[in-house]
Amino acid sequence: MNIILLGPPGAGKGTQAATLVNERGMVQLSTGDMLRAAVAAGTPVGLQAKSVMESGGLVSDEIVSGIIGERLDQPDTANGVIFDGYPRTAAQAEALDGLLADRGRTLDYVIELGVDEAALIDRVVGRYTCAKCGTGYHDRYKKPVVAGVCDVCGSTEFKRRPDDNAETVHNRMAEYRAKTAPILPIYDARSLVHRVDGMADIAHVGAAIAAILDKK
Repeated sequence: MNIILLGPPGAGKGTQAATLVNERGMVQLSTGDMLRAAVAAGTPVGLQAKSVMESGGLVSDEIVSGIIGERLDQPDTANGVIFDGYPRTAAQAEALDGLLADRGRTLDYVIELGVDEAALIDRVVGRYTCAKCGTGYHDRYKKPVVAGVCDVCGSTEFKRRPDDNAETVHNRMAEYRAKTAPILPIYDARSLVHRVDGMADIAHVGAAIAAILDKK
């Protein structure tokens, strides 16, 4: 099973990918993580990427595709992979088809976690955590039982991420639309795209994804 998991920051991609990794033995392939790992390992493509990065250049699609190809050749990907952050352009989508075909694989599904922008802003802007133990809370949906006191450790200190604001969420959504717009029509034409309500609770989102994957 090879899938692309799409969704803007805050949609829950990381949470759902972790579930697929744990429950189905799939491997999450994040281009950023793979790039850093290839450079650190000194693989042939990693050395190319390192040279480009050290000169201040942008890593080409060819290099990124090479790194993905190297990763797909590792035995732990046999149970399937989750592509995260790739492809983002029509050219990358075409390259991915080639990478999979060369290895006798196919892309099974493109799953997009859809979000309501206003609801996402409400979800993100209202969240905060205990400064001591990291337990998460929300101004509207998950308040401490005793106001101002962490339910878990009793601390009275809390913190918010500085980028959890409406403007940042708007910018993230705009960036996401710009990056996914070129590839969704390609996969829609091949009937690969399935859309899941990313605003539902974690269990319902996970169940919806599982129902899609279990069709195969």
